[in-house]
Amino acid sequence: MEDNKLSRKVMLGYGIYDLGGNLFFTAMAFALFIYLTDTVLIAPALAGAIVAIGKIWDAVTDPVVGYLSDRTKTRWGRRRPYMFFGSILLVFAMIFMFTNPLLVFDKATFFSPKVFAEGFDWTKAAWNPKEHQTFLLIWGIVFYCFLNLAYTIVNIPYSSLTPELTKDYHERTVLNGYRFGCAVFGTLLGAGASFPIVYLFPNTNIGFMALGFIFGMVMLITALITFFSIREPEWHGAELTQGFFKTYFKVFRNKPYLIITITYMFHLLALSVVTGVAAYYFKYIHQAKEGDEVTMAMLILLVTAMLFIPVSVVLGKKIGKKFVYMVGMVAFSLSILVIGTIGHIMPMNFSFIMMFSAGIGVGFMYVPPYAMLPDTVEYDYLISGERTEGSFYAIFLFFSKVGQAVALATIGLVLQLTNYTENIVPQPDPLANFGILLLMGTIPAIFFFIAMVIVKRYPITEERYAEILKEIEAMEAAKAEK
Repeated sequence: MEDNKLSRKVMLGYGIYDLGGNLFFTAMAFALFIYLTDTVLIAPALAGAIVAIGKIWDAVTDPVVGYLSDRTKTRWGRRRPYMFFGSILLVFAMIFMFTNPLLVFDKATFFSPKVFAEGFDWTKAAWNPKEHQTFLLIWGIVFYCFLNLAYTIVNIPYSSLTPELTKDYHERTVLNGYRFGCAVFGTLLGAGASFPIVYLFPNTNIGFMALGFIFGMVMLITALITFFSIREPEWHGAELTQGFFKTYFKVFRNKPYLIITITYMFHLLALSVVTGVAAYYFKYIHQAKEGDEVTMAMLILLVTAMLFIPVSVVLGKKIGKKFVYMVGMVAFSLSILVIGTIGHIMPMNFSFIMMFSAGIGVGFMYVPPYAMLPDTVEYDYLISGERTEGSFYAIFLFFSKVGQAVALATIGLVLQLTNYTENIVPQPDPLANFGILLLMGTIPAIFFFIAMVIVKRYPITEERYAEILKEIEAMEAAKAEK
């Protein structure tokens, strides 16, 4: 496989999964938090706890699934069985997560036609959610953990396929370009359709349940397309004998890997704060109606990102992946700082312009981390003599999800501390608007600055990667002679 170029069909078949995968990311990033606080009516701090605990659980299960997939042997390969069965679980998990428990547990409304009525006031239901916060906290933790587990079962094996499909330095960049091109389409679909689907129904409870079903089905279909489009290279590596903890602790000896992993953690921490609070920003700062403006803002951000992903791939070949990555962080940080500083005194169109500028940064940040990561995996093979791609991708995602957990907990905590009140526009306490602006600008910009300082030390250039491949070739030749 390593001597053959991948066809466009295979690259597209590989990339298409991330269309559905990014529907998941979009729903979690843009819609989940405001669904919990403004529809299920969970207190912001508790909503933050639900999402943070779910993400920590997600981070813990990533290494387990990676460890298992590295050691799985089937006629379908090591990774594909997980994608097939996990995608089926994912459909049910999405439906469960986005079904308000009051639809099921409130006997006065269960299966009643009135839940479909426009303007139905859930606070006046027989089971007032304000009086059952502990139950809603437990419900949220259980079902969000189940949802993240289902996604992990699919996503970790999928991500681990990248270094197995090709070892060519530039072809990996192109392969990830296909992947993230599809990811942007998925994100566009999610951003453009999420709130329109929700508000298509007379109340948001039914709308979010429909959202869970539709998005879950798209995830299933795209995962199956990838499953049937690719074939895993036959595994000729040595039997993996290291135990669970030794397998994962060894990744911390790989300095380039640690640099890109910690950088991406802060990258996602910052980005998750912005995407998580965007709906609040347009709803409460610009007093937008029914999600139309936040949908427009997200589409501007993501269409721009999609257009600049190919630009980032071309520039990455000329000036290096690391530099392109840093340019993207600078562009995004400056844009959100402007929004968080003066967005509230400017017309809404100004925020749209800033979202376009931020979209350039997103486009430049999409491909580099996932194009750089496989290079660090090859470096590990050189120094360890074993291929354990699953463990590297699992720890990478572990740290990224820790970043997301911190981000979403931060949103909940800041909203709680600044006296946020759900569904009241304008907010009764001006401090709540200040908290939203901090979350939209200054706080994520600080996280991006930390990420830039770290990634500046990343050492693997194109020239160094070529040397690594030559050293691996010599190592394998020496083994073959024995």
